[in-house]
Amino acid sequence: MPDWTYHPLFKPWLTRLSPGRSRELIYKSMGVVSSLPGGRSFIGLLGHSIPPVELSLSVDEVHYASPVGVSSRLDPNGSGAISFNSLGISVIEVGPVSIVKRNVKEPLLYRKEEKIWFPAPENTKTIEESKIQIECFDGPAIVSIDNQLDSIEASEVIRKLSDRAESFSISIEQADELKDLPLNKNLYINQQSDSLANEKLISLLDSANIKGILLEPAKVIENERATEIEDANISILQAVHTIREEISQECTIITKGGVTEPMDALELHKSGVSLLLLEEGYVFSGPGLPKRIHEGLLPENMNEKNAAGARWGMMFGFAILLAGIVALFFSMTKIILPYDEDFIGMTREEIVAFNSNILAFMAHDRMTLSGTMISGGIIYIQLARHGLAYRIRWVYWTFHVAAIVGFLGIFAFIGYGYFDWLHGLFWLILLPIYFQCYRLTKNSTTHPSSSNQFNHLEWKKANSGQLLFVILGVLITVGGLVITTIGVTNVFVPTDIAFLCVTPEMIQALNERLIPVIAHDRAGFGSALISVGILVLLISLWGFREGECWVWNTLAIGAPPAFIAGLVTHFVIGYTSFYHLFPAYVLVVIYAAGLILSYPYLKKRR
Repeated sequence: MPDWTYHPLFKPWLTRLSPGRSRELIYKSMGVVSSLPGGRSFIGLLGHSIPPVELSLSVDEVHYASPVGVSSRLDPNGSGAISFNSLGISVIEVGPVSIVKRNVKEPLLYRKEEKIWFPAPENTKTIEESKIQIECFDGPAIVSIDNQLDSIEASEVIRKLSDRAESFSISIEQADELKDLPLNKNLYINQQSDSLANEKLISLLDSANIKGILLEPAKVIENERATEIEDANISILQAVHTIREEISQECTIITKGGVTEPMDALELHKSGVSLLLLEEGYVFSGPGLPKRIHEGLLPENMNEKNAAGARWGMMFGFAILLAGIVALFFSMTKIILPYDEDFIGMTREEIVAFNSNILAFMAHDRMTLSGTMISGGIIYIQLARHGLAYRIRWVYWTFHVAAIVGFLGIFAFIGYGYFDWLHGLFWLILLPIYFQCYRLTKNSTTHPSSSNQFNHLEWKKANSGQLLFVILGVLITVGGLVITTIGVTNVFVPTDIAFLCVTPEMIQALNERLIPVIAHDRAGFGSALISVGILVLLISLWGFREGECWVWNTLAIGAPPAFIAGLVTHFVIGYTSFYHLFPAYVLVVIYAAGLILSYPYLKKRR
């Protein structure tokens, strides 16, 4: 559930369910997907949320993929553990763990106020339940010990979970009893920002077992429920400063809650917080919050350039663009070339004499193919210029996946028995250019940083805009698959036959080689459409970041050639069936709305 589905589609109705039901619906649905073959890869494909290796760290000799984790209060039943990794979560808190399970009540969620009231005291889980949850999560866990346990019970829990976890959070009373026991585990004292026991903490932090403090914002408690105070981020940040100035400059600080948007996390991290456990803010900001924090933590890393790889990538795009322009010229003039006439065994004039609509129909297929090639060429040039040039990982995958699919499209050209030698020659010219581009860009591993720090209106609109562009990419790709399939099977759809005013059987009776040429054009257009659809889809999935002007520009200038060629051609030849053109109209509306909604966010100055 990336932000572009969570906010526009799911959040409005999920927040109308009880918190428990909506939480379990999300986790169990994602758990089903994660457990399927390739399920985690699919979730990763949608969100690209796996933390960059640059953010990995070691805290008290425990390795974490990034500083971002999630509070136990957001997964009391452990059902989200299997899918948290795919959302960019690097550590989970498990608990509170007790000897006996305690079920109190479900939390209450208030959507307008963006508040969650958790039960106080909290629901607890057993040691066995905790083991299962930790095993489901592919990463480290911090186990929270129920603060109602005495030191003997707390040490029993730690010993029984010692083979599953290295880190435990305990109350200050438990810490006083456990500080000198031979536990060989990392113990963190749980504290609230408004009630730091300074002198006691200074004393406890001198012991070998006590590694640091797990800090929460101050709470408002009413009717056996608790929620973060207003300005929880300020409260917890001030407490971090107090710890560093008055208690310890070296102890580990882990925060739990107090983060609603990336800026909150960035300020805490800058102040010396080692790990950030997300809580209430994660629910309201959405599942993309860890990724946004990761990108905010990354340094501006556009210094490593790859001019040679970008040059070959731009050459690849320019070759496609130029070929599209040449093909457009011929589709608007001669339409069929001498080698087409030689294969068919009929001249252009003879085809017109039989039925002038056939030639117009062929022009329509070839013009739409040309427009799609021009669009694809522009997008490839933009990706090479702004992405491959800086070794950006997501651009590398977008460029090469679409290019490989485009090359495979040559098999669609010959699906009905006609091989166009000019297309084959173009394929052979492109291939070495592509291989050189691939060779020079295969080490593209840079993760782009982001300037997005707030949940502002532009970001909220951009989630809807991104959703529309993802839908656009999917529809274009599916449309390409459908057209390619038609091109290698039936060739014509009913509206085609109505426009031609002749049946396929009549065309076949006239010349059995005419339909293979038409099929070749259709399948070629379909395969080009698949490639461009993949470009749009992957750019939309992975490229939306605040201030990425070039992404908006790419979508803005890349799509019009295909739309214009596709629509104008139909009106020029008189093929104006509303039913036939309706999908194109829908695509144009989605495209325009996506551009409008994403403009303030993508074009925002960094």
